[in-house]
Amino acid sequence: MTSSGKEFEIAREFEVDASPVEVWDALTTGTGGWLWPMRYEPREGGAAPFGGTVTRWDPPHRLTGRVADPLNQLDHTIEPRDGGRRSWVRYVHSGVFTDDWANQYDGASKHTDFYLHTLRQYLTHFTGRPAAFTTLEGPPSAKTPDAFIELGRHLGLPDDAREGARVRVDAPGGPLDAVVDFRTSHFIGLRTDTALYRFFGRNRFGAPVAVSVHDFATHTDPKGTELAWRDWLDRLYA
Repeated sequence: MTSSGKEFEIAREFEVDASPVEVWDALTTGTGGWLWPMRYEPREGGAAPFGGTVTRWDPPHRLTGRVADPLNQLDHTIEPRDGGRRSWVRYVHSGVFTDDWANQYDGASKHTDFYLHTLRQYLTHFTGRPAAFTTLEGPPSAKTPDAFIELGRHLGLPDDAREGARVRVDAPGGPLDAVVDFRTSHFIGLRTDTALYRFFGRNRFGAPVAVSVHDFATHTDPKGTELAWRDWLDRLYA
Protein backbone atom coordinates (compact mmCIF):
# COMPACT_ATOMS: atom_id res chain seq x y z
CA MET A 1 0.00 0.00 0.00
CA THR A 2 1.15 3.54 -0.75
CA SER A 3 -0.20 6.92 0.23
CA SER A 4 -1.28 7.62 -3.37
CA GLY A 5 -2.69 4.26 -4.42
CA LYS A 6 -3.14 0.57 -3.79
CA GLU A 7 -0.85 -2.23 -4.93
CA PHE A 8 -2.00 -4.97 -7.29
CA GLU A 9 -0.65 -8.18 -8.81
CA ILE A 10 -2.01 -10.12 -11.80
CA ALA A 11 -0.25 -13.47 -12.33
CA ARG A 12 -0.83 -16.05 -15.06
CA GLU A 13 0.90 -19.31 -16.05
CA PHE A 14 0.52 -21.30 -19.26
CA GLU A 15 2.25 -23.72 -21.62
CA VAL A 16 2.54 -23.15 -25.35
CA ASP A 17 3.79 -25.07 -28.39
CA ALA A 18 6.77 -22.80 -28.96
CA SER A 19 10.41 -22.90 -27.95
CA PRO A 20 11.74 -20.55 -25.25
CA VAL A 21 13.57 -18.59 -27.96
CA GLU A 22 10.34 -18.13 -29.91
CA VAL A 23 8.56 -16.95 -26.77
CA TRP A 24 11.42 -14.59 -25.94
CA ASP A 25 11.37 -13.11 -29.45
CA ALA A 26 7.60 -12.62 -29.25
CA LEU A 27 7.97 -10.75 -25.96
CA THR A 28 10.87 -8.55 -27.02
CA THR A 29 10.80 -7.89 -30.77
CA GLY A 30 7.56 -9.41 -32.06
CA THR A 31 5.00 -7.62 -29.90
CA GLY A 32 3.25 -6.13 -32.95
CA GLY A 33 2.05 -9.64 -33.73
CA TRP A 34 -0.05 -10.01 -30.58
CA LEU A 35 -0.04 -6.84 -28.45
CA TRP A 36 1.29 -3.63 -30.02
CA PRO A 37 4.75 -2.65 -31.29
CA MET A 38 7.22 -1.95 -28.49
CA ARG A 39 10.87 -2.67 -27.76
CA TYR A 40 13.21 -3.44 -24.93
CA GLU A 41 16.81 -2.22 -25.00
CA PRO A 42 18.65 -5.57 -24.76
CA ARG A 43 20.50 -5.12 -21.48
CA GLU A 44 19.83 -4.66 -17.79
CA GLY A 45 19.51 -0.94 -17.16
CA GLY A 46 18.31 -0.35 -20.71
CA ALA A 47 15.08 1.29 -21.80
CA ALA A 48 11.82 -0.62 -21.38
CA PRO A 49 8.33 0.23 -22.71
CA PHE A 50 6.30 3.04 -21.14
CA GLY A 51 9.41 4.94 -20.11
CA GLY A 52 10.59 2.09 -17.90
CA THR A 53 13.87 0.32 -17.25
CA VAL A 54 14.95 -3.25 -17.94
CA THR A 55 15.70 -4.73 -14.53
CA ARG A 56 16.20 -8.34 -15.68
CA TRP A 57 17.54 -9.38 -19.09
CA ASP A 58 18.38 -13.09 -19.22
CA PRO A 59 17.47 -14.48 -22.67
CA PRO A 60 15.54 -16.65 -23.17
CA HIS A 61 14.61 -17.20 -19.53
CA ARG A 62 13.72 -14.01 -17.66
CA LEU A 63 12.56 -10.55 -18.74
CA THR A 64 11.48 -7.76 -16.40
CA GLY A 65 10.64 -4.15 -17.15
CA ARG A 66 9.78 -1.63 -14.46
CA VAL A 67 8.31 1.86 -14.38
CA ALA A 68 8.99 3.67 -11.11
CA ASP A 69 6.20 6.24 -10.73
CA PRO A 70 3.55 5.06 -10.41
CA LEU A 71 5.01 1.60 -9.97
CA ASN A 72 4.24 -0.68 -12.92
CA GLN A 73 6.21 -3.88 -13.55
CA LEU A 74 5.96 -6.66 -16.13
CA ASP A 75 7.88 -9.83 -15.30
CA HIS A 76 8.18 -12.90 -17.54
CA THR A 77 9.71 -16.27 -16.70
CA ILE A 78 10.19 -18.85 -19.47
CA GLU A 79 11.15 -22.50 -18.96
CA PRO A 80 11.60 -25.24 -21.57
CA ARG A 81 9.29 -28.24 -21.75
CA ASP A 82 9.54 -31.42 -23.85
CA GLY A 83 13.20 -30.89 -24.64
CA GLY A 84 12.67 -27.28 -25.60
CA ARG A 85 9.90 -27.93 -28.10
CA ARG A 86 7.38 -26.34 -25.75
CA SER A 87 7.55 -23.63 -23.10
CA TRP A 88 6.08 -22.87 -19.72
CA VAL A 89 5.54 -19.15 -19.17
CA ARG A 90 4.76 -17.22 -15.99
CA TYR A 91 3.60 -13.64 -16.45
CA VAL A 92 3.25 -11.24 -13.53
CA HIS A 93 1.96 -7.67 -13.85
CA SER A 94 2.30 -5.74 -10.60
CA GLY A 95 2.33 -2.17 -9.42
CA VAL A 96 0.02 0.51 -8.06
CA PHE A 97 -3.35 1.71 -9.29
CA THR A 98 -4.04 5.25 -8.14
CA ASP A 99 -7.70 5.72 -9.16
CA ASP A 100 -10.82 3.53 -9.08
CA TRP A 101 -8.81 0.48 -8.02
CA ALA A 102 -11.55 -2.13 -8.46
CA ASN A 103 -12.44 -1.06 -12.00
CA GLN A 104 -8.80 -0.75 -13.04
CA TYR A 105 -7.97 -4.17 -11.62
CA ASP A 106 -10.99 -5.79 -13.26
CA GLY A 107 -10.14 -4.24 -16.62
CA ALA A 108 -6.45 -5.10 -16.42
CA SER A 109 -7.17 -8.67 -15.36
CA LYS A 110 -9.63 -9.32 -18.19
CA HIS A 111 -7.37 -7.65 -20.77
CA THR A 112 -4.45 -9.77 -19.53
CA ASP A 113 -6.35 -12.98 -20.31
CA PHE A 114 -7.16 -11.75 -23.82
CA TYR A 115 -3.65 -10.48 -24.56
CA LEU A 116 -1.97 -13.67 -23.37
CA HIS A 117 -4.41 -15.75 -25.36
CA THR A 118 -3.50 -13.67 -28.42
CA LEU A 119 0.18 -14.28 -27.65
CA ARG A 120 -0.47 -18.02 -27.74
CA GLN A 121 -2.37 -17.65 -31.04
CA TYR A 122 0.56 -15.75 -32.51
CA LEU A 123 3.09 -18.31 -31.30
CA THR A 124 0.99 -21.20 -32.59
CA HIS A 125 0.00 -19.83 -36.00
CA PHE A 126 2.22 -16.88 -36.97
CA THR A 127 5.41 -16.97 -34.94
CA GLY A 128 8.31 -15.05 -36.46
CA ARG A 129 6.20 -13.45 -39.18
CA PRO A 130 6.25 -9.63 -39.35
CA ALA A 131 2.92 -7.98 -38.62
CA ALA A 132 1.31 -4.76 -39.74
CA PHE A 133 -0.48 -3.52 -36.63
CA THR A 134 -3.56 -1.31 -36.61
CA THR A 135 -5.62 -0.22 -33.61
CA LEU A 136 -8.46 2.26 -33.17
CA GLU A 137 -11.47 2.92 -31.01
CA GLY A 138 -15.02 3.82 -31.92
CA PRO A 139 -16.65 7.22 -31.46
CA PRO A 140 -17.96 8.35 -28.04
CA SER A 141 -21.31 6.70 -28.84
CA ALA A 142 -19.48 3.34 -28.65
CA LYS A 143 -19.51 3.61 -24.84
CA THR A 144 -23.17 2.65 -24.39
CA PRO A 145 -23.97 -0.51 -22.38
CA ASP A 146 -25.03 -2.48 -25.47
CA ALA A 147 -22.28 -1.18 -27.79
CA PHE A 148 -20.29 -4.43 -27.83
CA ILE A 149 -23.40 -6.52 -28.44
CA GLU A 150 -24.12 -4.28 -31.43
CA LEU A 151 -20.60 -4.88 -32.75
CA GLY A 152 -20.99 -8.65 -32.67
CA ARG A 153 -24.29 -8.46 -34.50
CA HIS A 154 -22.91 -6.02 -37.07
CA LEU A 155 -20.12 -8.50 -37.77
CA GLY A 156 -22.83 -11.05 -38.42
CA LEU A 157 -21.43 -13.24 -35.68
CA PRO A 158 -24.04 -15.74 -34.50
CA ASP A 159 -24.94 -15.37 -30.83
CA ASP A 160 -24.12 -19.04 -30.25
CA ALA A 161 -20.75 -19.00 -32.08
CA ARG A 162 -18.22 -20.14 -29.53
CA GLU A 163 -14.46 -20.67 -29.55
CA GLY A 164 -13.44 -22.99 -32.36
CA ALA A 165 -16.43 -22.17 -34.57
CA ARG A 166 -15.80 -21.34 -38.21
CA VAL A 167 -17.70 -18.24 -39.23
CA ARG A 168 -18.14 -15.83 -42.12
CA VAL A 169 -18.30 -12.26 -40.86
CA ASP A 170 -18.94 -8.88 -42.46
CA ALA A 171 -15.86 -6.68 -42.35
CA PRO A 172 -14.44 -3.73 -44.28
CA GLY A 173 -13.51 -4.82 -47.78
CA GLY A 174 -15.85 -7.79 -47.78
CA PRO A 175 -16.66 -10.98 -45.89
CA LEU A 176 -14.00 -12.79 -43.86
CA ASP A 177 -13.79 -16.52 -43.32
CA ALA A 178 -12.47 -16.90 -39.80
CA VAL A 179 -12.21 -19.06 -36.71
CA VAL A 180 -13.54 -17.71 -33.42
CA ASP A 181 -10.48 -18.16 -31.22
CA PHE A 182 -11.75 -16.19 -28.19
CA ARG A 183 -15.16 -15.03 -27.06
CA THR A 184 -16.48 -13.59 -23.82
CA SER A 185 -19.05 -10.90 -23.11
CA HIS A 186 -16.28 -8.27 -23.42
CA PHE A 187 -13.84 -9.63 -26.03
CA ILE A 188 -13.94 -11.33 -29.43
CA GLY A 189 -10.95 -12.84 -31.22
CA LEU A 190 -11.12 -13.90 -34.86
CA ARG A 191 -8.30 -15.66 -36.71
CA THR A 192 -7.97 -15.94 -40.48
CA ASP A 193 -5.16 -17.49 -42.51
CA THR A 194 -3.37 -14.13 -42.59
CA ALA A 195 -4.50 -12.05 -39.60
CA LEU A 196 -5.70 -11.82 -36.01
CA TYR A 197 -8.68 -9.53 -35.43
CA ARG A 198 -9.26 -8.42 -31.83
CA PHE A 199 -12.42 -6.67 -30.62
CA PHE A 200 -12.54 -5.04 -27.20
CA GLY A 201 -15.74 -4.31 -25.28
CA ARG A 202 -14.15 -1.45 -23.36
CA ASN A 203 -17.56 0.14 -22.92
CA ARG A 204 -17.67 -2.12 -19.84
CA PHE A 205 -14.78 -0.07 -18.42
CA GLY A 206 -15.92 3.41 -19.45
CA ALA A 207 -14.14 3.65 -22.81
CA PRO A 208 -15.32 3.18 -26.42
CA VAL A 209 -15.36 -0.21 -28.10
CA ALA A 210 -12.03 -0.80 -29.88
CA VAL A 211 -10.56 -2.91 -32.69
CA SER A 212 -7.00 -4.13 -33.31
CA VAL A 213 -5.70 -5.95 -36.37
CA HIS A 214 -2.45 -7.94 -36.57
CA ASP A 215 -2.01 -8.49 -40.30
CA PHE A 216 0.60 -11.02 -41.45
CA ALA A 217 -0.14 -10.83 -45.17
CA THR A 218 2.80 -10.08 -47.46
CA HIS A 219 1.43 -6.82 -48.79
CA THR A 220 -0.45 -4.74 -46.24
CA ASP A 221 -1.68 -1.18 -45.92
CA PRO A 222 -2.00 -0.29 -42.23
CA LYS A 223 -3.33 3.19 -42.93
CA GLY A 224 -5.92 1.84 -45.33
CA THR A 225 -6.92 -0.78 -42.76
CA GLU A 226 -7.33 1.91 -40.11
CA LEU A 227 -9.46 4.12 -42.36
CA ALA A 228 -11.67 1.20 -43.40
CA TRP A 229 -12.33 0.08 -39.83
CA ARG A 230 -12.86 3.66 -38.67
CA ASP A 231 -15.56 4.12 -41.30
CA TRP A 232 -17.08 0.76 -40.25
CA LEU A 233 -17.19 1.81 -36.59
CA ASP A 234 -18.47 5.31 -37.35
CA ARG A 235 -21.33 3.90 -39.40
CA LEU A 236 -22.14 1.28 -36.76
CA TYR A 237 -22.35 3.83 -33.94
CA ALA A 238 -23.76 6.76 -35.91
